[in-house]
Amino acid sequence: MKAVLNGTVLADAPRDELIKIEGNWYFPPRSVDSGLLMASATPYTCGWKGRCQYFTVKDGDGKLLPDRAFSYPDPYPASLDLVGQDYSNYVAFWKEIQIIE
Repeated sequence: MKAVLNGTVLADAPRDELIKIEGNWYFPPRSVDSGLLMASATPYTCGWKGRCQYFTVKDGDGKLLPDRAFSYPDPYPASLDLVGQDYSNYVAFWKEIQIIE
C-alpha cells in the first residue's frame, strides 16, 4: 500500500505490515520517506493512545501541509493491548493523502 500526495509517494509497504486503527492506516517507520516529513510542534494527547507527534508533509513540488501525518512514539501500554500490536512510531496520514493498494 502507498500513501500518496499529489503524485509523491510518502510511504510504501505491503498491506500485512500496516496496522489499521480507528479507520487510519499506520505505516511502519522504515516504509516512510522521512525526507518528506518534518516534526511539528503541535501538541496533542489522545485519551487512549497517548502523546501524538504530528508532522508537516512536503509534496514533490515543495508545498508544505502542516500536521498531515501523525504517530505515537510512546503509546500507552493499554493501547498496545487493545490494538494487539506495537504501533510505536508507525505513521498515519490525514485525509488529503491518498492510501492506495
